[in-house]
Amino acid sequence: MSYRLIFTDQYTKRAARFLKRHPDLEKQYLKTLQLLELNPHHPSLRLHALSGKLNALHSVSINLSYRITLEILIQDEQIIPVNVGDHDAVY
Repeated sequence: MSYRLIFTDQYTKRAARFLKRHPDLEKQYLKTLQLLELNPHHPSLRLHALSGKLNALHSVSINLSYRITLEILIQDEQIIPVNVGDHDAVY
């Protein structure tokens, strides 16, 4: 089963700023998005639910330092990226 990524305008702007600051991560970032569409539960993504004020969201890893926070609608097979950045920026 594959999922569909739905990009909001707000996320697209955040991602563009992130990639402008970290052009060296573009390949890893795109690979993370591709894998997320194919299998969001793939072990390398380290998908996990968040708690506290972000309890409606999940997070996946681009690498050890950078994350993407997500809203996952399992019943509709949709994934909506919310934010991208380092640990402190997205949490």
